[in-house]
Amino acid sequence: MVQPVPADVTARVDAADSTLQNPRTAVIALGGNLGNRLETLQGAVDALEDTPGVRVKEVSPVYETEPWGVPEGSQPPYFNAVVVVRTTLPPSSLLERAHAIEEAYLRERTEHWGPRTIDVDIVSYDAYVSDDPVLTLPHPRAHERAFVLVPWHDVQPAAVLPGRGTVAELLAAVGEGGVRRRGDVELRLPE
Repeated sequence: MVQPVPADVTARVDAADSTLQNPRTAVIALGGNLGNRLETLQGAVDALEDTPGVRVKEVSPVYETEPWGVPEGSQPPYFNAVVVVRTTLPPSSLLERAHAIEEAYLRERTEHWGPRTIDVDIVSYDAYVSDDPVLTLPHPRAHERAFVLVPWHDVQPAAVLPGRGTVAELLAAVGEGGVRRRGDVELRLPE
């Protein structure tokens, strides 16, 4: 499991955050189709909140989707959600934390579009645009993926994906097919 950050460290970082003039908003997509999907997604939300310099502000409903890019029935369905955070971390540090969360949940990268316990992707970081192959922002395929756009639209209906347009317009273009809201489960916003 991801180790929690000591309360005194979080308190110091939060105090520093209030003096910073420029915290950023980042949108993070979560997904997983192995193990206890809901428990793993909640663990990722909690780990993000436990990160100094990161505050979880919004958590979308949970959606169930069929795996993308693989033959039908070859993998179990995914749980997907989107988290909106305010952060003072630079994108590279936020990516390091995302990878640490994946590692803590034993994410294996052995197969392209393979099954996974958790996927933590930075979809956007304010209006920041980067073509760095390590962290391309905004996420290069987010505009094509209903499993990202539907939950993002739920929590930020007026959101804009930099360089692509509004989330509402992008969602209208790709449609909501294959994305089913799970009203019987939910992620908790950290207290």
